[in-house]
Amino acid sequence: MPLEIGEKLASAGYGVFGMDYEGHGHSEGVRCYITKFDNIVNDCSSFFKSICELQEYKGKAKFLYGESMGGAVSLLLHKKDPSFWDGAIFVAPMCKISEKLKPHPVVVSILTGLEEVIPKWKIVPSKDVINSAFKDRTKREMIRKNKLIYQDKPRLKTALELMRASLSVETTLHEVTLPFLVLHGEADKVTDPEISKALYNRASSVDKTMKLYPGMWHGLTAGETDENTELVLGDIISWLDKRAKSNASLEFYLPVPTYKGRNINEFQEGRFRASL
Repeated sequence: MPLEIGEKLASAGYGVFGMDYEGHGHSEGVRCYITKFDNIVNDCSSFFKSICELQEYKGKAKFLYGESMGGAVSLLLHKKDPSFWDGAIFVAPMCKISEKLKPHPVVVSILTGLEEVIPKWKIVPSKDVINSAFKDRTKREMIRKNKLIYQDKPRLKTALELMRASLSVETTLHEVTLPFLVLHGEADKVTDPEISKALYNRASSVDKTMKLYPGMWHGLTAGETDENTELVLGDIISWLDKRAKSNASLEFYLPVPTYKGRNINEFQEGRFRASL
């Protein structure tokens, strides 16, 4: 999640907490090298639960927020402890491999045979994600200048771990039971909007909402025009406000991206049942 979005949520009255994964951002480790995806999930779980144990945050509602890969982390955190979280917001989540991008089994077999030999090699072919994710040209160039953002080819082990995590999440979407809001740009070329539709359709949650934004790309909170970003942020805060008591505080945990009218496809089921 971009810092600016976290600050906006905080200014709206929500406690916001996040962390850099191992090898990401300011954290130590080989850049964007994931030896085991479960390590990321376990690190996030330990960090967030340590916050929840602080006296000032006990009894507060706890919501997950995950963008792209963070969406997969959030879903796996929910799977790890289904009753712990009060809800989640998924922005263009990585929770299923698009059929258009799914590698051939032979390719997977070859790469799997090499992963313990050359795990850190950047040999996985991929498109320029920044060009595909961030629609606004000015913001795209700002992202390119950010030295903390990985801009090289994925490492072999990392790519395989991401694939395995996606498959793990995909096969257990029906086990999702917490209230959630999932947002996706219809013109997203990084994570297919069909992924969010699959989450919405398969999840067992009673309270679930999906919003699809025509013309928007992958980086809904960091790569769109200011007008579009404000629209997305407004939808997030509105969803939260409807689920929070007027005198209750919510805590956010971030497994750490022009519309003149409201031309959005929105789907919603059920009512919020959890007590804050």
